[in-house]
Amino acid sequence: MRVLGVDPGLTRCGIGVVEGVAGRPLTMLGVGVVRTPSDEEIGPRLVAIERGIEAWLDEHRPELVAVERVFAQHNVRTVMGTAQASAVAMLCAARRGIPVTLHTPSEVKAAITGSGRADKAQVGAMVTRLLRLSAPPKPADAADALALAICHIWRGPTTNRLQQAHAAARASRIPTSPPVRKVTR
Repeated sequence: MRVLGVDPGLTRCGIGVVEGVAGRPLTMLGVGVVRTPSDEEIGPRLVAIERGIEAWLDEHRPELVAVERVFAQHNVRTVMGTAQASAVAMLCAARRGIPVTLHTPSEVKAAITGSGRADKAQVGAMVTRLLRLSAPPKPADAADALALAICHIWRGPTTNRLQQAHAAARASRIPTSPPVRKVTR
């Protein structure tokens, strides 16, 4: 499976491509960051992120895109920028018919390091080790994008099966039409 991981951000949007299957050594196919100037208007910044992601999709042809799920922070401006960059990544993938999955930061940290509270240095060190790199990818956004891709390769198939089973169970309990009652007087 080839997964494009996206660590969304307006100033730095981390991108990483990993190929492999759970239980086998993984291979990094590419890593980088799409950058936009913080003093530029939001519209041109989102277009620059879109163009960057589209170029990565063209070059690497992933089977799936894994995006970091936006979580609430105290800084609303940061959350808004992250959400907007996240939406651009999801739109680019959806336009091509590529499935998108979202993973929370703590889910990714737990998958990569064993602790959902790991810091960026620990994530970078484990990404370096898991992908057999000579040094941690810089900046941390790039390492986080690779961690997202690894997380999905490891957890995605299980998560997908659980979601399918849950949906099937829910569907079997929901009647397709309301029961007919005969009213007699």
